[in-house]
Amino acid sequence: MSDHQTQHGHQHDHQHGHQHGHQHGHGGPPAGMPPLPDSADGLPAWWEELYGGDDTRWSGRANARLVEAVAQLGVVPGRALDLGCGEGGDVVWLAQQGWTATGVDVAHAAVAKARRAAQARGVDVVLERHDLTRTFPEGEFDLVNAQFLQAPVGWPRAEVLRRAASAVAPGGHLLVVDHAAPPPWADLDEQARIGFPTPQQVLADLALGDGWEVVRAEVAARPATGPAGSGAQHGHLEDSVVLVRRGD
Repeated sequence: MSDHQTQHGHQHDHQHGHQHGHQHGHGGPPAGMPPLPDSADGLPAWWEELYGGDDTRWSGRANARLVEAVAQLGVVPGRALDLGCGEGGDVVWLAQQGWTATGVDVAHAAVAKARRAAQARGVDVVLERHDLTRTFPEGEFDLVNAQFLQAPVGWPRAEVLRRAASAVAPGGHLLVVDHAAPPPWADLDEQARIGFPTPQQVLADLALGDGWEVVRAEVAARPATGPAGSGAQHGHLEDSVVLVRRGD
């Protein structure tokens, strides 16, 4: 495992009872946290605070759309890159499935928690801290996973997604999952600042050109439970799911 001097804005969807159901990458601020900063410059400190302390914020399980995509593809595990790895739910799961997995996050604290999760489960993963607007993991990957890689206006998301696509090896896949609508229990003002990219917007931002195949591009719903875990907090989350394949 390695720890690069880097960072990025993000959110993952950690299907669990914490917050509004997510695990890395990042969307709106979870319950009990300060409001999002006014500019992207304040994001690294915000995420550092989010992951500070000894408690875990997410369930540790892999995001549902990642598990779904890997099952759909049925490919032989190769090299995988998880952008916005948070506490490691996705990158650890990928390693457990036989992938050579690399996870990156903006927060030192997140990287440390992901490392502990990998050690606890007895898997080897590479962990790096990156500001994806400035640096990016080296090499090519057979699967690049970008779950809820969302942040307020000012963070150059389209540029980051294009860099993610450029890291996909020939024959490999890029999975981009976003919130397509606010959770029923969300702070709508904060959510509106982040926005809800449609699959078509994601594809437009990627500007893939020739040599790519769109495997999946749709909005899909899944059941979820809000922060309080009460009956009133049960509902559905809508995800924008884009899965593309780079030609051989």
